[in-house]
Order: sequence, then structure tokens, then C-alpha cells
Amino acid sequence: MAYLSAGGALALTCQAAAAADTAALASCDGPSSIVQQAAAATDARAYWFNRQLLRWPGADTGATFKLYYSSAGTLNATAGAKVTGADGAITLERHEDALPAGLAQRFKFVAAGATLALPAADTARAGALLRQQLLLVQEGPDGIVRDATSVQIAGALDDLYAKAGDVADLGVSVAAGRSTFKLWGPTARQVAVCVYPNGSGAASAIVPMAFDAATGVWSASRPADLSGQYYQYAVDLFAPSAGMVRNLVTDPYSISLTTDSKRSYIASLDAANLKPAGWEHDHAPRNVVAQPDMAVYELHVRDFSINDKTVSAAHRGKYAAFTETNSNGMKHLAALGRAGMTDVHLLPVFDFGSVPEQGCVMPRPSGAPDGDAQQAQIKTTQASDCYNWGYDPYHYGAPEGSYASDAADGARRVIEFRQMVMALHKAGLRVGMDVVYNHTYNSTPGAPSLLDRVVPGYYHRLDAKGAIERSTCGATCENTATENLMMAKLMADSATQWAVQYKIDSFRFDLMAHQPRAAMEQLQRRADAATGRHVNLIGEGWNFGEVANGARFVQASQLSLNGSGIGTFSDRGRDAVRGGGAGDTGQQLFSKQGYINGLVYDPNAQAGQHTASELLHAADMVRAGLAGSIRTYPLPMADDSTRELQAIDYAGQPAGYASEPGEVVNYVENHDNQTMYDNNVFKLPLATSTADRARVQMLGAAINAFGQGVAYFHAGYDILRSKSLDRNSYESGDWFNRLDWSYRDNNYGVGLPPADDNGKDYALLKPLLRDAALKPAPADIAYARDAFRDLLAIRASSTLFRLRTADDIKRRLHFYNTGSQQQPTVIVGHLDGEGYPGARFKSLTYLINVDKVAHTLAVPQERGRAYVLHPVHLRAVAADQRPARAARFDRATGTFAVPPRCTVVFVENS
Repeated sequence: MAYLSAGGALALTCQAAAAADTAALASCDGPSSIVQQAAAATDARAYWFNRQLLRWPGADTGATFKLYYSSAGTLNATAGAKVTGADGAITLERHEDALPAGLAQRFKFVAAGATLALPAADTARAGALLRQQLLLVQEGPDGIVRDATSVQIAGALDDLYAKAGDVADLGVSVAAGRSTFKLWGPTARQVAVCVYPNGSGAASAIVPMAFDAATGVWSASRPADLSGQYYQYAVDLFAPSAGMVRNLVTDPYSISLTTDSKRSYIASLDAANLKPAGWEHDHAPRNVVAQPDMAVYELHVRDFSINDKTVSAAHRGKYAAFTETNSNGMKHLAALGRAGMTDVHLLPVFDFGSVPEQGCVMPRPSGAPDGDAQQAQIKTTQASDCYNWGYDPYHYGAPEGSYASDAADGARRVIEFRQMVMALHKAGLRVGMDVVYNHTYNSTPGAPSLLDRVVPGYYHRLDAKGAIERSTCGATCENTATENLMMAKLMADSATQWAVQYKIDSFRFDLMAHQPRAAMEQLQRRADAATGRHVNLIGEGWNFGEVANGARFVQASQLSLNGSGIGTFSDRGRDAVRGGGAGDTGQQLFSKQGYINGLVYDPNAQAGQHTASELLHAADMVRAGLAGSIRTYPLPMADDSTRELQAIDYAGQPAGYASEPGEVVNYVENHDNQTMYDNNVFKLPLATSTADRARVQMLGAAINAFGQGVAYFHAGYDILRSKSLDRNSYESGDWFNRLDWSYRDNNYGVGLPPADDNGKDYALLKPLLRDAALKPAPADIAYARDAFRDLLAIRASSTLFRLRTADDIKRRLHFYNTGSQQQPTVIVGHLDGEGYPGARFKSLTYLINVDKVAHTLAVPQERGRAYVLHPVHLRAVAADQRPARAARFDRATGTFAVPPRCTVVFVENS
């Protein structure tokens, strides 16, 4: 008996290997297949809004419209001929009334055209129709095709199966001697679950699944605890790109997998054997009371330990490296935790598709500091090496296998991930995850893709022709549609699972503005309710692509999240501090200096013409960042006016966009673009000593640490990390992404970075990379390491650097040395601590002098204060002894003296 006959009938009588139909089980072990090839694919230019209403934008409203259907997938509609291969057709009615308000809002981006309706008698058939091939056809009176299109179906599915949003147990559940499988697949014709005793052997059973017409969920149960075994789904459906197919797929709700994500793992995450010793009693350090308390260290799992020789060889690059508490890397993280870092944010650790989980290669290039041999070798092994940042989602709820000691064993990645979390908690650090719900790795048949093989045309955002939008990262990144019910649910369900089952404390959302604000707020409510604590959410709020400016929904973007409590990264202070922008190339790399690296006051040889007003504006933008980018903060400006930040222009947007400080994330470096050290190689004058380069880097750290809101740092910022001038190291291997926790080398000058993103600037990079004077000495690295920790300790010492509300900031933070007569290279910020919980000091004033010379400033408002240096400056082990030696405050005149390229904090004790 064949598993799938030509008519589509499943043969599902076999239940175990001994009694199984051989052909039926073989279909579980074979590849996905096309049963009936479809005719040439047709653009999906029409939209099915709900179970009844459709629209064809731009269609001839005078034509006759018919919805043709075929259960065998044999439809063909060619202009000038009649439709062939149909089982039947429904003549659609005109809908002349306005769309219901909810539909009109959801589909506001759909252009005008013929709005159509299924006849009332046919509306009940909508679910059945959606399981077939469909074509919407414009016909003449003679039945000849004028035009034909496929239909985008997400709206209809969300209407028909709205109750699916309440299904709490999608995926596999194991309890009381029973294993249950549930898959949302409303367009599938038939579904079965294939059970395997291990990750690579033949199937032992195939179990038919029953369809629930109310939710669109297929389910099956076995009266046995199948924990430790594996499964896939055999899904028979019509795929517009291929025809009638059987897709053999893993579970979108997989909790774990075998090697290279080939099969899903059966288990309960509550099972005792998946909990390492002490897991039940583990909890995060309680060092974050409010979101502004967060100080985040962004870290890639492999970068952390792959080059750390103090980690056992088997654990390097793995989750398990974090359990080796005596390694250089863990000592470094623990020291950060003691200083005041609160969170480690791990670059993607969900299952991603871009790294082989078994047998990956580890190139070890060599060559001259300015040579191209290193990048050439990395390029040749890019598809098979062990490295990628991981922004290539495959299974959102399962840990990545390449970081486990044994990717073939579905239990190992769960246990070792939990052990990693425990180790970081023990080091005094909460654990955050970088999550990527805005796109999937792929949706192409045969590639590492999943969602579009379960419900074609649903999980991804489509353009006006029905093609998948790819604005988020290029040709292979296919945007998800989190505005659709079940994609938003998958996002919320998986994030909540990480928070509950892995004790994740915070999330950083990649390109979060491609998601609706409503979906993010729903996720926040779900995660908080499930954990009984507040789960901190931050993300990238960049406004671009097909969703820009609210084209499809209210976005989770910088300007649209105010009042939500969800934080977004601020480019306001970042660009002012660094100079230039992310896309700069050629001479722009040198000419666009920033506030800390010489704008006007220390021009490099290629800086070009800059005016004093540019420096004054940069200083104002730095102050705006220090004030948390709060919309209503009144900032004294360089033109002697005082304006709220929301009234100040920043590249066509308001400089102030946040309602509360927890809604802004301050940063000057992250995994994207050049590191700060590399950025300053371009910006600072070539003759700048490496000791001064380290001091400049710490000026950026100080601005970040003292800014109101969340403080975010890229791993290695504190040890002058270089990527050998690489502007995009996502696939540059261990070589260009190296971290050295022995503090001997910062990785500068290890070869020309990969040509794909850097090659057009090679002529500029080569002389810099071969200049040995630009490579810091171990003493420079040690200084930066310790100075960074001192800044963290100062930030942690007082809630005045972490004010809770916008009103607190407006009332307690004041800037001096402002206006047209200011000394623009010195920022002076005063914080009033009188009566403020956790302030510790009656008041404090910080000075950040970015100039290469010392400055003395009279601040009449500070006259009479009983200021002393912050206790951190006075420690014998303080990294920078210049404040204790040279910084001064004259109480009688209110005059401050601050050394060059130095941050000084004065405090008035209560």
C-alpha cells in the first residue's frame, strides 16, 4: 500500500515497526516530494481579508470574477483561453460597502480595486477551499480568461482559525505516560507524525493526526512516554511554488533537535533528566530593579572561549565553557559582574541554519598584517566552517546545536544551555538573548527552511505580487509577518518558553521595528505573567523597509514605542560620539570625526573642513543622549535657546523620542560595523599614541555609562577589541572575531578583513594595518580593562546614573557649560540626589573632557558645594590616577579642573 496515492489518501494503518507497512514507514525516511507538479506559478496579487471578503487591487471592476479550485493542484489559467484542471468555481459578488474598521486598518496598505465577497452559501466552505489550489480569475462573458492571480490568504486564516491563538500546547507534550503532538497546519490536506527511536535511524511508527476545524490544529497521541526519541511531520498540502507536495518537516515548536536540525526531539522540559544539579534552586542575581539599572555585555558564545587556552579543549566555543569558572574568560565576566555589569546578552543561541552542527572546519589563517591571504582562506571555507553570528533562525524554541558538546543528542543542548545560565548567574550576571523574529534563514524548498513548508504563504510578509519581502538583510533573509496571528503567537510562545524554562532575564530583538507594537506588548504580558517577574525587552527600532512609517501597522520602532516600557537603541548619542554613520566608506571613514575622536579640536590629516558649530552640535547631541533621549527634556542649546529634545532635529527625526528612560538603550559599539578601536584608527590623527587611543575609548565608555537609560556594551570594548578594521564580521570566522582574555593582544593588524564588505577600501586599509604603532601594548589593554570597571562601579554606586522616570531626569539632571560661550570639549552634568532613593550622595557632578589638553571651568551654580572626588577615583587600584592627582574643585569659586581626555566625578556626601 502506498503512503500517498495519486488521489491523496494516506495509508496510516501501521503503528509500530513490527506491524508497519514498509512503504508507509519509508515515506517517513525519504525526502520531501512533489506529488503533482503545479502549472507555472502565478503572482498572488489578490488578498483574502477574512472568510468572506477579498480584494484584487487594480482589477477591472467591470469584469466577472470567479474563484477556481482544484484538489489535485492542476489549475491552469492562461489569458485568452479557458481555465483548465478545475474541480469547480465560485462566482464572486461585488462588495460595495466599506470594509469593517478592523479589516480596513489591518489591510490599509492594500491598494484600491475590486472588493469581492464569497456568496453566503459558500462562506462555510472557505476552510476547505484554502486546502486546495486556488486561482482568482477575471473572465469575459464567454468564459475566456482576461487575467488570473493567486490569493494571499493570511487574513482568511486568521479569521477562520482565530481560536488557534488560545492553543497552549503546540508541539510535543509528554505527561502521564502519554505523548501528544500538535501542529497548526490549516491548509494541509493530511498530516501524520513519524516517530524515530533515535536521531538517524529508520522510523518505528507513523501516526495519523486528526484535524480540528475550529483551530486548524492537527493532533495525535500515543499511549507511551516517548521521551528521548525523535519525530517529524509528513504534511500533504498544495504549495503554490511546487504543486501538491508531501513535506517531511520538523516541528516549528521543537524544544530540541538532532544534528543539523533534521529531527525534532521528544521530551518535557520539566523532566528531571534535563535539569542539571541545582537548576531548581538557581535564580538570577537581583541587581535590576528597574530597566535603567541594566548594564549589558553583548557576547557571542563561540567568541567567548574558542581562543581561550585556559578552557578545556572540548569545551572551547561551547555552552560548557561558561561552567569553567577558573578560566580567563569567566574570571573576566565575574569581574565585570562585581564592578556593576548586570546582564550578558548572548548573540543568537536559538537553533540557526548557517553553521554545520557536526564536522565543521576551523581555518587557522596566517599572513602579513596587511595581507589578503587570511580573508581568502576564510572565504574558501565559509559554507563549512564553525562560525556565524547566528542571525539565521531555523527553530525559535530550541537551543543551537553547534554550541553543544554533542549535537546529535537532543538532551545535551538543553542541559548544557541551562548549565551555562547557572554559571553566569553564579558570576553575578543575568542572562539575556538576542532574538531574531523579523526574518527566517530561508523558505526555499530543500534549504534550511520550515515555516513556509507547513503553511505556505502565511508566516512570511508578502509584497503586492505575493513575493516574500526581504528588506531585513538581503537576498536570503525572508521577512516574517508578525502581524499575522500565528507568527505573533510563535514569537510570544517561544520567548516565554525561554524565559520560563531557561530563566532568561532579558531579550534584545533584532530589527524589532519590523514587528507590530501590539505583538511586542502581547509578548511582554505573556512573559511577565508566565514568569511572575518583569522580563526586560529591548530592541532595534530602526524605521525602514515595507513597514516604514507605519505603512502596515503601528511599529515597535523608536518613535512608536514611547509609553510601552520597551527599550530601543539610540543612534543620537552614538553617531555624535563615534562620528559619521554605519554606511561610510572611502574618505568618509576619516573625514567624519566624532565628539571623542577629534572633531574640530584635533583634526586628522584627512578630516577636511569642519566648523565650530559642528562641534557645538555634537556636544548638544551627546547631552541629549546623556539625558536619555527623553522627549520633554529641556536642553540648553548652543544657540542659547532652551528646547525640548523632541523639538530638536536629528536627521529629520526628533532628537528626543523616549517617554521614559527605560525606553532608550545607549551604546557606542555593538557587533555591527567597526569596533570603537577600529573606528578610531580612522578618526584620530595617525600620530595619536596607543595610550591616548585607550583613553579616548574610555571617554566613549563614560558617556555610555553615565547616560540615563540602559547601558549597552559590545564584548571586548573594555579590552580595546579590534576586528582588523572589519566592518561586518558576521561570517569572518574565529580569526577576525578573536577575543583575548589574557589581555596581551587586541587582534589589530591580523590581515585585510573579508573583501565582500571591505574590499573597496583595501587601498585605505593596507597602510593602517601594517602600521605597528597603531597596535596597543598589553599595558594599554590593561588600563582600558580596569578603567572600564571603574566606570561601571561609579555607575552602580548611585541611582542618580539610573534615574527611574522622565520627571526624575528633568528635575534632577542639569547641564552646565552650555550655550554659545561654552567650552565645547567638556561636558558638565550635575545630578541632584536630595531625597532620592539609592542616590547615596546629596549631589554629584561629572565632567567629561574629550580634549587633548586640560581645562578649567568656572561653574557659578556649584559655588559653595562640599565636593570631593568619587570614592572610586581615590582607590589605590584605580586605573586612572589622573583625577586623584590633577582634578580639582574650588569651593569658593565653583571652579573645576579636569585633566585631558579624562572623566572625573565629584560627589557631595549627604
